[in-house]
Amino acid sequence: QVQLVESGGGLVQSGGSLRLSCAASGFTFASYAMNWIRQAPGKGFEWVSGINNDGATNYTDSVKGRFTISRDNAKNILYLQMNALNAEDTAVYFCAKSPGPKTTIVGEIQRLVMDYRGQGTQVTVSS
Repeated sequence: QVQLVESGGGLVQSGGSLRLSCAASGFTFASYAMNWIRQAPGKGFEWVSGINNDGATNYTDSVKGRFTISRDNAKNILYLQMNALNAEDTAVYFCAKSPGPKTTIVGEIQRLVMDYRGQGTQVTVSS
């Protein structure tokens, strides 16, 4: 069965960096787009970034230039390098699998089309 296990979250000061990892199993990782989404306290899910099976990347505007998504298809691991973190980045971060080779975002609220997600890892940025 599909399993997605995130790690790397923690407490960091504003301006600091963290790298999240997501270990994937139970499917052919290299064939699918993968994504990071987040949920801040009291808010809904927000799509953060996606990487297609061909390596093309996309980001929501608020993280462009600060976050970098990458993947290691040999190890079945998805990464998110987060730099210049601020308090608005505080959230639970989830890795999410797309049902196809490309990330699909729907509507003005940028809702991600996904079929599986992990349990999440907490990122807290102190100001």
